[in-house]
Amino acid sequence: MRYYKMVRLILLLFLCTLMISTTNVKESNAFTNQVIQLGAVGDDVIELQARLQYIGFYTGKIDGVFGWGTYWALRNFQNDFGMKVDGLAGSETKEKLVKASKYNKQFVKEQINKGKSFSHYGGTDLAKQTGPGKNTTTPQKPTATNTPTGFSQNDINLMANAVHGEARGEPYEGQVAVAAVILNRVNSASFPNTVAGVIFEPGAFTAVADGQIWLTPNETSKRAVLDAINGWDPSTGALYYFNPNTATSAWIWTRPQIKQIGEHIFCM
Repeated sequence: MRYYKMVRLILLLFLCTLMISTTNVKESNAFTNQVIQLGAVGDDVIELQARLQYIGFYTGKIDGVFGWGTYWALRNFQNDFGMKVDGLAGSETKEKLVKASKYNKQFVKEQINKGKSFSHYGGTDLAKQTGPGKNTTTPQKPTATNTPTGFSQNDINLMANAVHGEARGEPYEGQVAVAAVILNRVNSASFPNTVAGVIFEPGAFTAVADGQIWLTPNETSKRAVLDAINGWDPSTGALYYFNPNTATSAWIWTRPQIKQIGEHIFCM
């Protein structure tokens, strides 16, 4: 009897070990426990980008760098799936994403290591997703950047100063809208084509005239600038804005009005 009890115990221990091992294998193919956020790099970000791309939210390069394209794709996913929209891939978001998508780790890693471009969309034959190579044999280590392409750090700092001086008491959406107006002017043939040129154009901004442009901007103002640079325009293309309670120009009231955000009316 003792012999059979010993055999049963050994078998039980073996089965438990097998179950634990199988569980660990499954978990190793999913996200780690870290909260994935803007600026992160590595395998978790690769999986995040691949899963978001699999269900059509992310259309950028799968490179393991959590940049603004990944950030907005994640926010859109959270919004469409009824979650808190914060751009952070925490446990709830990752769990929902795992249920809604698939991640072929081996395939994704192989394409990255080969330097190939591909779109890991659901329902697409894997053989059709391997795009042309990039004449590279060594995978590049992911690197993050704090300066969006096309804008110098000085541009971003100057815009943050302007947003802080013009709209620091406004709702966040209104601060982003002020930054968007600056960008809309840069892109308009009717205004200077540089950030500094637009901001320091004579009579353009009250904060320049009264010196508030030189106040130290807070983190909210800086974040508003980055959101505007990366495509959010709550002003819907406005070139002007004004506070109806303090405006002294009769001309500004003649401009076609688009919307009001906080104390500012945005117009063309």
